[in-house]
Amino acid sequence: MPKIKLTKGELKRQRDALRRYERYLPTLQLKKQQLQLEILQQNTLFEEKTRLSVRRRETILAWAGLLTDPGVDIRPYLKPQQVTTSVRNIAGVDIPVFLRADFAPLTYDLFGTPMWLDVFIEQARIRVGLEEELKVIRRGVDILRQELRIATQRVNLFEKVKIPETQETIRLIKISIGDQ
Repeated sequence: MPKIKLTKGELKRQRDALRRYERYLPTLQLKKQQLQLEILQQNTLFEEKTRLSVRRRETILAWAGLLTDPGVDIRPYLKPQQVTTSVRNIAGVDIPVFLRADFAPLTYDLFGTPMWLDVFIEQARIRVGLEEELKVIRRGVDILRQELRIATQRVNLFEKVKIPETQETIRLIKISIGDQ
């Protein structure tokens, strides 16, 4: 602990600091709770979307036998041109929110390709869109976890270090002033 002055001016500074810490601590605790709640909600959403993606995958696997046709290459149709996201603010933290995945329009000869191709590509695009959404959710959860770690460190700093340290300093200054 640094050398402290045992004066009335220092006593006032320490009391002001203590009031500041005690005023700021509830805000930090609230932020921590909001971040924890949002992480739980995002994890629930992630699990739900994962289950949906697995079901889509099973639907697509039913079509797997048809993909052995050498004249059909669907890879160019399944790559998203653009993934659109927006930003949502949670307790002062901006996290990405998935809006949609845009794909290139289908341009192939309708008479030279099998009839099932349209339906299959549509189902596969839905699954690719879900995978992109899962990536965005995962990125958002990572951001929230990092911010939660920082908020937790700050709460602990105030609760376990700054407030007790300041209270002890005030006590020592009061004792010294009382002795004088």
